[in-house]
Amino acid sequence: MSENLAFKKKKLREEIWIKMEKAGLTIFPKPCFGRIPNFLNVDKAAAKLKMLPEYKEAKVVLVNPDAAQAPVREMVLRNGKTLVMPTPKLKKGFLIINPDQTKGKERFASTIKGAFKLGKITEKIPKIDFIVEGCVAVDRKGNRLGKGGGYGDKEIKLAKQLSNHSIKVAVTCHSIQVVAEVPVNEYDEKVDYIATEKELIKVERD
Repeated sequence: MSENLAFKKKKLREEIWIKMEKAGLTIFPKPCFGRIPNFLNVDKAAAKLKMLPEYKEAKVVLVNPDAAQAPVREMVLRNGKTLVMPTPKLKKGFLIINPDQTKGKERFASTIKGAFKLGKITEKIPKIDFIVEGCVAVDRKGNRLGKGGGYGDKEIKLAKQLSNHSIKVAVTCHSIQVVAEVPVNEYDEKVDYIATEKELIKVERD
């Protein structure tokens, strides 16, 4: 990555983090600096995914482990779908959480602690039908900016390699995180849908 691109990404991350904190839009864990921001009405953004046929038909859904996507993980289990959650920073591979084993405990199972207790660690993940990630920023062309570790891109790449390169990817975020343009390179993974507390955006490819 060129120094110029790295600088642009860093600058945009900092702008979003500052803007969200100043506007009082973030919730625990706070402050949001260095994180995928958790935000007010996060559950409304998660619920928008239920409108997607790809989500409805999915039996196995991969969701990132950040706090902002906990409502998505809970919803996946409540909807009777198998949840695949990457362990933080992919240090221990992936966790598979079976909805049949979490009945009545979906909220606990959606936390990192609960997923480790009720899920099963595996190096080999099952075929993924749908992917949900978080972001610091995203644009309407589907360019996603993470917190800078590259883990979201790795999770998406790995799932596509092991399952299907045409799997659809969604992000959930606050509407303030949807920006005019996200600086990217050819290695950055694009997303297909953006679910905010206000709307569900289908990315239009050029």
